Amino acid sequence: MTQATDDTTHFGFRDVPVAAKAGLVREVFDSVAGRYDLMNDLMSLGVHRLWKAAFVHQIAPRPGERFVDLAGGTGDIAFALMERGASVVVCDYNEQMLRQGRKRATDRAMLAGPDWITGDAMALPFARHSADGITIAFGLRNVTDPAKALAEIRRVLKPGGRFFCLEFSKLALPVLDKLYDRYSFDVLPKLGQMVAGDADSYRYLAESIRRFPPQETLAGLMREAGFGRVGFRNLSGGIAAVHWGWRT
Repeated sequence: MTQATDDTTHFGFRDVPVAAKAGLVREVFDSVAGRYDLMNDLMSLGVHRLWKAAFVHQIAPRPGERFVDLAGGTGDIAFALMERGASVVVCDYNEQMLRQGRKRATDRAMLAGPDWITGDAMALPFARHSADGITIAFGLRNVTDPAKALAEIRRVLKPGGRFFCLEFSKLALPVLDKLYDRYSFDVLPKLGQMVAGDADSYRYLAESIRRFPPQETLAGLMREAGFGRVGFRNLSGGIAAVHWGWRT
């Protein structure tokens, strides 16, 4: 790995021009969109469903609340929030992922939503103080500048609004590190090649997790962005973590 500068950022273990990262991430998700949900089940042995259920339970949406689900792609979080009475706008940078989400909503006969919008987390297409809650699941690490996205999220939230992030994180059980690394770098790319015909995208997945800030660092970034009552909870020993903060 090389050291990123003001003109570069990381794309997995590579450092690339800042202006190039969004396009590279779009290529990854264009490639995997059609098999995204199947691969989530296979590579996590279905555990991602438990993580998402824990995430929505932590959010505790109330009927009538308006949520924006960033990087919401194929709709898992949006559907769960709507089942609890919230209205949801899914905002994702990748049109192919949104297409999969719209298809899933149609298959579920969800005629009243969610709404689907193509948008950039660093320049959200929403008015100031317009959302009760904003969520992002397994998407923040793909944003070119997470700090800029956090500032935008705070702008869009109403005073007292809540932000929740579900993201891969740093293992709290060091004894599992080597086993987890072997699975991430040996098994996932092979599985991606077999099922999605794309090993490189799943190699990027493993690398992007390692480059993402650990739990305490992300909590610090949220505080720097102006969030209060910041906290997090590890899931599966820290393989993933739920983070939250209130718009003060």
